Amino acid sequence: MILVTGVNGQLGFDVVKELKRRKIECLGIGREELDITDKDVVFDYITGLMPECVIHCAAYTAVDRAEDEEELCAKVNVYGTENIAKACKEVNAKMIYISTDYVFDGQGDTPFEIEGNIKPLSVYGKSKYEGELKVKELLEKYFIVRASWVFGINGNNFVKTMLRLGAEKESLNVVCDQIGSPTYTADLAPLLCDMGMSEKYGVYHATNEGFCSWAEFAEEIIRMANLSCAIKHIPTSEYLTKAVRPFNSRLSKKSLIDSGYNLLPSWKDALGRYLVELK
Repeated sequence: MILVTGVNGQLGFDVVKELKRRKIECLGIGREELDITDKDVVFDYITGLMPECVIHCAAYTAVDRAEDEEELCAKVNVYGTENIAKACKEVNAKMIYISTDYVFDGQGDTPFEIEGNIKPLSVYGKSKYEGELKVKELLEKYFIVRASWVFGINGNNFVKTMLRLGAEKESLNVVCDQIGSPTYTADLAPLLCDMGMSEKYGVYHATNEGFCSWAEFAEEIIRMANLSCAIKHIPTSEYLTKAVRPFNSRLSKKSLIDSGYNLLPSWKDALGRYLVELK
């Protein structure tokens, strides 16, 4: 039995879909079924269920709002994760924790290795890294998987926003100096399921292959959707947000390759399939 938290989010939704496709017994839960911030409730729930693996996709992900809600963000991402990890330890379950490119300082232009310059620039990034530390501290049977620029069928994301605005407007300003890799949840989910079936524990980076700026990503979305909206490339300095975003979100896949896992398809290939799925 595999337990998946955050089933109502983009990734949790696709993980459960993939497990069911493989006919693996699973249970997807949202905050209505389990408040991960309540230590006793989490402990009772997981020890009662006795899963072999917990894929922990539930998280506080409102990056800008987190700057004003630091306590709530930590409650979910740090202490909620700790609660899950403690319960996993009790039942000897594997745990897969989803982390983020936001744990890095975003400097330079080379892909970050697993132990790269960890220095979160935002409250959200800090909370996700502290969640990583809780998992490492409590468990031996863990996978920490850092993804970036996530998009999936269930929930809001950059692609859906660009499609909506691209159909309404003649032009859009999009940041061109933040570089990373989009990640399609339908591609990431099978990898997480493979990990759950394996014992190749450790920290991994998993995104679709290839790098682009947000502006280049937006241009490809508009092009593939046959929209006529022009994408204007602007620097981050002209698009101020409450939380600081990393300029460099390139992630090295060395640990993924070393462990014999397959790399995800290119982000352009993923985007094409996603637009078909959206229809």
